[in-house]
Amino acid sequence: MELSNLDLIEILLGKGEFLALSRNSAYLFSQPFRFDIGQHTVVKVVAAGVISFEPKQASNKDIILSCGIHGNETAPIEICDALVQDILLQKILVTQRVLVIFGNLRSMDVAQRFVEENMNRLFSLGHDNKCNNYERSRARLLEQAVENFYLSAEPDRERLHYDLHTAIRTSKNDKFAVYPFLHGKPWSKAQLQILLACGVNTILLSGNPTTTFSYFSSIKFAAHAFTIELGKVKPFGENDMGQFQQVVSTLRLLVSSHNLKCKEFAEEDFFIFKVNQVINKGQSDFTLNFPDDLANFSDFPKGHLLAFESGCEYRAQYDGEAIVFPNAQVEIGQRALLTVIPTKI
Repeated sequence: MELSNLDLIEILLGKGEFLALSRNSAYLFSQPFRFDIGQHTVVKVVAAGVISFEPKQASNKDIILSCGIHGNETAPIEICDALVQDILLQKILVTQRVLVIFGNLRSMDVAQRFVEENMNRLFSLGHDNKCNNYERSRARLLEQAVENFYLSAEPDRERLHYDLHTAIRTSKNDKFAVYPFLHGKPWSKAQLQILLACGVNTILLSGNPTTTFSYFSSIKFAAHAFTIELGKVKPFGENDMGQFQQVVSTLRLLVSSHNLKCKEFAEEDFFIFKVNQVINKGQSDFTLNFPDDLANFSDFPKGHLLAFESGCEYRAQYDGEAIVFPNAQVEIGQRALLTVIPTKI
């Protein structure tokens, strides 16, 4: 029996299981609809895996929390799923406009990073060519959802987008954030303090435009946007959620209070890096010259051979140059390795 919107609303308000319905019965959300939570919040179901909450009283922030852009990065998905459930069940009262995005629903179902293509390389026109697949159509839908969310409110409001991930391998700095390239605009110390409250004290400053989700929101809508890495990939149900207590509590305070109080900025609280080399895979024999289990932010002496392929070697250019996001299995032409060096802001 096909469920009506009224049936769906009753289920959502009774159980709060938006993600479960999105994964198991995505067709139910083929058309947007809206409803109220009590007298205080308007809920808009945009599409399967995309839902917004808007307080009826004035707020000053437009906050996007996205997760599952890679479907096997489960801790952020579980964090956002619990948040959405608690908002729907009125355990949390939002005071800011909030859009929650569960990105790659199909790759969640197969416990893979993606089905056909890395979705986090498909934003900012990264999806625009003759090829079409689930990830590309989904990236277009998510871009439109972000645009509609930000542009349906006054332009002078503060815009935030935290795109939550987990890394393929462990990291010496367990939680870290990538700050998209700002094209000369200043870094936000207030935003770094919010990250610190989440337990994220390692910041990687991007030096070039990219096709990531966070860069899309930053460049097109002037949002304070970050790709936030929260530990290592694990299957659903195997995450130690105690490791994310600061993240959970800070995000919940962010959406439910008008002012999140953070400590004053102090540079010594952070490990800040900038990208030195972006190494793309050029040949099918591209090989990383270090063990598969070597942690992100492991560093090397100047001249050390980091990777090689036919006709080319890639070496550390500075003492202490560190590796981030190494992955020799990417498609030819895609980034296989970043190297970073310490810096200041």
